[in-house]
Amino acid sequence: MPSSEPFKWRHFQSDLILLNVRWYLRYSLSYRDLEEMMLERGIKVDHTTIYRWVQAYSPELDKRCRPYLKPTNDSWRVDETYVKVKGKWKYLYRAVDSAGNTLDFMLSAKRDAKAAKRFLRKVLNASHTIEPRVITVDKNAAYPPAIEALKTGEALPETTETRQSKYLNNTVEQDHRFIKRRVKPGLGFGSFNTARRTIKGYEAMNMIRKGQIKDAEKGDVMGQISFINQIFGVAA
Repeated sequence: MPSSEPFKWRHFQSDLILLNVRWYLRYSLSYRDLEEMMLERGIKVDHTTIYRWVQAYSPELDKRCRPYLKPTNDSWRVDETYVKVKGKWKYLYRAVDSAGNTLDFMLSAKRDAKAAKRFLRKVLNASHTIEPRVITVDKNAAYPPAIEALKTGEALPETTETRQSKYLNNTVEQDHRFIKRRVKPGLGFGSFNTARRTIKGYEAMNMIRKGQIKDAEKGDVMGQISFINQIFGVAA
């Protein structure tokens, strides 16, 4: 997808495409819901076409919004939730800071120390995160060895504290709800790649909704819409 012309060769106007993508990622709507909503407005677009738009532009939304993310703090809350892919449960690793701001996320087929280490390294490499003073996790035994391995490899400072506390991890567990509500209308995903691409859009929209974007504060719906249009080069 050319970064300067993301809607080239599409048969619908760019603002209509982005509207459907934004609504799907923000609200608990199915593709068929959006098909009917467009038909009410006199626009005939098949739900499979909307699905293809979401698959194409969800990863783009994630990529394009990241340079505008505000810095997060040094108190990490890390947890994983479950996502159904082809009838089987997969693991969505997620991390927020103590203020509830998203640090990063990663869909994984496995829930072990190797996956936890890969996820924590991804969080460390994110442009809007800083080295953690403390990492709060639940009782999952995979996290302590993953953290120690990163310290041994000097990816994490030795001074980083590890806390295993379900109570303190309520912040990230509450934050799972936005993603779970988005997944429910679709009754799971048909493939791992479909899940991975769609979740990128869910998470990007969640960060925008929470006010993590510079000059698009929480509750400023019109400002958030304007930001999304701007990064895709769509006129308001």
